[in-house]
Amino acid sequence: MKVTVCVGSSCHLKGSYDVINQFKEVIAKRDTDGQIELAASFCLGFCKDGVTIKIDDKIVTGLNATNVEEIYEREVAPLLK
Repeated sequence: MKVTVCVGSSCHLKGSYDVINQFKEVIAKRDTDGQIELAASFCLGFCKDGVTIKIDDKIVTGLNATNVEEIYEREVAPLLK
């Protein structure tokens, strides 16, 4: 599975690098056995909705450093085998 975090101008200003770092920590804690590829991307087109990620082809908006673990549990964990 690929999780892509937007690092375009708007998301960058809203803390996308904090989101990336939090994702790295959550993934490391969960020992996902290499099932998750974490990547960065320029604009995903949802600038007004906060930091945006794409989980394979699904868009999730409104991330910040404090809700990454919640989003991971709700959106990513159920997709792992």
